[in-house]
Amino acid sequence: MYQSWSHISFLHWRYPADDIQRLLPRGLQVELFDSDAWLGVTPFLVEHFRLRLLPPIPWLSRFPETNVRTYVKGPNGEPGIWFFSLEASPRLAVIGGRSLYGLPYRRANMSVERDNQTTTYGSQRATASRRAVVNLVVRPGRRIQPGELEIFLTARFRLYSVRAGRLWFADVEHKPWPLREARISFLQQNLVQSLSIGEPRGAPLIHYSSGVHTKISRASLVDLDA
Repeated sequence: MYQSWSHISFLHWRYPADDIQRLLPRGLQVELFDSDAWLGVTPFLVEHFRLRLLPPIPWLSRFPETNVRTYVKGPNGEPGIWFFSLEASPRLAVIGGRSLYGLPYRRANMSVERDNQTTTYGSQRATASRRAVVNLVVRPGRRIQPGELEIFLTARFRLYSVRAGRLWFADVEHKPWPLREARISFLQQNLVQSLSIGEPRGAPLIHYSSGVHTKISRASLVDLDA
């Protein structure tokens, strides 16, 4: 499938490796940078969403999404992303993400609003639970040249998931992220706390990007015995 990931903010916290590793399925090893695991919350806007050989569906081609993620290596050492949760607003996107890729999508009431200086994100999971909220205001800054850490956190071209009790992967193609410095004007979130892990090591590191166009392959089974 094809889609653009637009107006995206990357919030990342450091965590002890053991805190993250215990949450991962068999076959995945948490990947470290500077001796720590990294947990990310990334709200953004999906645009131009369509399946191969099909035109965009007007009411499904543009919607907000927020995911909670960490960085891993598969059994063959291939780096990628593991998603702890993904929030999206259209019901069909949630059903499709679960059934086609085994991703833990949940439906949420969401918004992304922009003005000349800030991008504002809102998300409330569409249940009675209060444990799934993100309200964030980000003020993007100057364009930066990504260093080793920025590349580690953003240059990820494979996602892993579990479907029917087995490990799967899908490859993602896109150009390098055009990254900017950013600062948080307001943050209220408990998606991270809902994972029942300890406290992070310090304040979040934040980056912002106008976005990239992506192509995502079909899911393939990981051979754990290879």
